[in-house]
Amino acid sequence: MLYTLGGLLTRYFGPARLLQSYTVLIVLALYTGFLVVLYAMPRFFAYMPHDRGREFTVSAEAAKGKPTGAGVFFITVFVLLSLIFVPMDWFKSCALGLTWLMMLTGYLDDRSATSWGEYRKALLDLVISVALSVLMAVYLRQHSPDGNLYFWFPFLTHPVFVYPWVFVLISTVLLWTSVNTTNCTDGVDGLSATLVLIALLTLGVIFYFILGHKDIAAYLLVPHLKQGASWAVMTFCLAGVLMGYLWHNAFPSKCLMGDAGSRALGFYIGLCVMLSGNPFMIFATSTIIFINGGMGLMKVFLKRFFHISIFSKIRFPLHDHMRVNHGWSPTQVLIKFMMLQLLITLAVVGIIFKVR
Repeated sequence: MLYTLGGLLTRYFGPARLLQSYTVLIVLALYTGFLVVLYAMPRFFAYMPHDRGREFTVSAEAAKGKPTGAGVFFITVFVLLSLIFVPMDWFKSCALGLTWLMMLTGYLDDRSATSWGEYRKALLDLVISVALSVLMAVYLRQHSPDGNLYFWFPFLTHPVFVYPWVFVLISTVLLWTSVNTTNCTDGVDGLSATLVLIALLTLGVIFYFILGHKDIAAYLLVPHLKQGASWAVMTFCLAGVLMGYLWHNAFPSKCLMGDAGSRALGFYIGLCVMLSGNPFMIFATSTIIFINGGMGLMKVFLKRFFHISIFSKIRFPLHDHMRVNHGWSPTQVLIKFMMLQLLITLAVVGIIFKVR
């Protein structure tokens, strides 16, 4: 909206051209998102459902009674601000709609007196993930010079051709996994939001400075993403609203994001990773999230369907193991997991972009 408005107003008011600067739009989107959520969200605490004791936490009693489902507020703010600050096309609109729908499924579960159940939520995740994957495949083929889909990998100089059905399959698995591991990581005040914030800032920088920059992309031998800068605006917008939420969620928290927030955040991370053209980017953004929540999902899956027991002496999510078995405080869990993710992010980004 603002990008188009800037183009229309420039002939009458020269400084309006700044509204067509992606740098200006990134700053406006990030700060507006932060300030709106920071000051407006507490006004809605009374209307949010209240926590009945989180499923993945050893401190359920401490969480009881707090406003939960805050994701319904900050994800909605993110969608509305994206419509204002991000130059839109059909796929961005669809991606925002499906992200909001993923949030809505989590929020309805947060409000429900009884949990929707693992299989029902898993099916909804699958349907939304398949829908986004198919739309993304069409979108990327439209923007591909030869109409084909490609992945690029470290250790390989040239992109690798990918059949559309393979792309959809990989994308669906990655999206579903990102949604559920991010959801499982939400159990310590500030932990999930902080790890996701690192992921968003990483992806925003990659979209704007590397993939969205024709010369830098060519120098690093990675495909140029023509819409990279506009995706950076959207990603930094989500980072801004998440900062506003984290202000209230820092230990001791005043509110919880619930499934409404964690599921939508995991979904958006998966979307950005697939847009980057390198599925291994997920290790730069979400390694700790995958280890913390994903290993627990694998443990339950193998035990339930194949009667195979793994990690029998380790409690999952891993943050619970560190608190119960090693006596870490919530702050220690947050800081140490954050440092580990930062170290992994720097290493993986270096390998992905320089070992070509």
